[in-house]
Order: sequence, then structure tokens, then C-alpha cells
Amino acid sequence: MTATGQPTAPRTDERLLHTSMLRKLLGRPELGSVVGAVAVFLFFAIVADSFLRPSSLGTVLYAASTIGIMAVPVALLMIGGEFDLSAGVMVTSSALISSIFSYQLTANVWTGVFVSLLVTLGFGAFNGFMLTRTKLPSFIITLGTFLMLTGLNLGFTKLLSDTVSTKAIGDMEGFDSARKVFASYLTIGGVELKVTILWWVVLIAVATWILIRTRFGNWIFAVGGQADAARAVGVPVIRTRIGLYLGVAFAAWVSGQHLLFSYDVVQSGEGVGNELIYIIAAVIGGCLITGGYGSAIGSAIGALIFGMTSKGIVYAEWNPDWFKFFLGAMLLLATLLNAWVRKRAEATT
Repeated sequence: MTATGQPTAPRTDERLLHTSMLRKLLGRPELGSVVGAVAVFLFFAIVADSFLRPSSLGTVLYAASTIGIMAVPVALLMIGGEFDLSAGVMVTSSALISSIFSYQLTANVWTGVFVSLLVTLGFGAFNGFMLTRTKLPSFIITLGTFLMLTGLNLGFTKLLSDTVSTKAIGDMEGFDSARKVFASYLTIGGVELKVTILWWVVLIAVATWILIRTRFGNWIFAVGGQADAARAVGVPVIRTRIGLYLGVAFAAWVSGQHLLFSYDVVQSGEGVGNELIYIIAAVIGGCLITGGYGSAIGSAIGALIFGMTSKGIVYAEWNPDWFKFFLGAMLLLATLLNAWVRKRAEATT
């Protein structure tokens, strides 16, 4: 006899788990920063009448881009489990090298720009090489580089120009074309936007593509999560770390050229302390201090929060002395919110 009955349902592979949209959303590292950005935007939109003007939003985006250009590679470096405390002064070093070489050689300023690119990338390679060879913490390595660059910036500038600032190069050949690349304005919808915003958007797109779509992106997460385990499965840890420091150096070069071609002269003492702002933007954007977690988009949102706060305080006509207080409060709140979101994401898996 043939047994009859209800047809059996096809068996599903238990390895293929359905992930809900809520679970995917909670798993995004930038979720907390998005919530914070919306809250900051609404807050200043209410308390500052001029905050929503198109020109004001352009100013906010410019302030965010000057931080965001550096925050993107710093975020990738933090995902890889490392820090760079020399990033702030490296921006100034890049600008000083361009200006001094152009002026001293009396050559086309593009000569100084390309010399600056090579030397700045050398700084990044030095940080990566010293980190991988000495096995010292990146905090110590880059703190040493920070101090050396601070001294070199001041020492060489005073030696060559007898002052703490560089000589003006605005009348030199190539200055106008270099300014178009690094410090010009774009008019969109009647609003003037600095070209740094375009540089920022391009860096965000490239960094996001690297993290999500490339093997190198997988290496970054692996090295930041557990370097020894990553090395055991064939991940080139040394190459990955050096590549991340070269990325920070390239962004420092871009920021340095913007600094130079915006103001024509550079003060040798600028940049000190900015490295902390880059790290804060990355942390607000969801990067973990311990590495292995974060996103480039999150760092961009962190930089946007920084821009909205710094300019929102001005538009609200508050005392700007309170800015650092709000920055510190945002850092703590964002870190707590990111930790809560991550725990919720882990609890739902």
C-alpha cells in the first residue's frame, strides 16, 4: 500500500537566517550618529533663526568638510585598531612644505604642491613603518611624530622666513590654478559651496567602497578586530596598517593645500589639537576605540554634527567659549548611544 497524506514542506537550510530590517538598522554603526545629527539640526533650527538660511547651511557644510576630510581616513585607521596623534600638525606641515619650497625655489607653486605630497606621504609611511617594526603602541609612535613635526614646523619656518609664518606666494605662477583645485567655490542653486565639500564627498564615497566592496576593507576590519587571528589566516597586517597611515597622510596633504591656498600664508603653530577633533568625529560616528567597528559614513555624520554645533552656536548668538563643553557632552552622549545601539543589535541576533 502507498502511504498518503499532506505533502511535506521543503526543508530550509538553517544556515540561511532571515534578517529583519530593524535588525539590519540596529547593526549599522552610524545609527547613533544619525539620531544625534537630527537632534542637533532640529535644536539649532529652533533656537537660531538664521540657521536654516541657504548661506548658513553652506557655511555649516564647509566647517564640516574641513574636519570631515581628515575624519574619514582617521575613522578607517581606528577601524583598523590604530590612532594618529600627528594628523593635526601634519596638515600644517603639508601647507608649510608647499609654501616654503615654492618660495625658496621661486618655481611654479605646483612644484611645491607635489613635493609636499611626497614628503607628507613619507610622514605617513614613517608612522606605519615605525608601528610595525617597533611593536610600540600607535599612541606612542604618533605622539612622537606629533612633537617632532611641531618642532620642525616652527624651527624651519623661523629659520627660512625669520617669522612664525610663511612668505606670501599669491603672485607666483600656478597659484590661481592651484586655488581652483583646493580652495575655490562652487555655486549650486545660488549657494556658494567650498570645493572642500566636493573633496569630502569623494573621500567618503571612496572610503565606503573600500570598506564594503574590496578585500582591503575586509583586511581593515580583520586587523582591527584581532590582528593575530587576521595574520594567521593570511591577512597582510603590516601592509594594511601602512596603507591606512598613508591614507591619513594623503588627506592631510589635501587639507594642507586648502589651508595654504585659502589664506596665501601659513602660521607654523596651526593644527595643534585638531587631531583630537578628528578622533572625536570618528567616535561620534560610531567607531570603537578598540577597533574593528565603524564606517566612513559615520565619521562624515560626526563631522557634520561638529559643523552644525560650531556654527549653530554662532548663529544662536551664544558665547563661543561654551563650544568645547558641547563638544565634550556630544562625545559622551554619542559614545553611550552607540554602545546602547550595539548591545541592542547583539541582543536581537
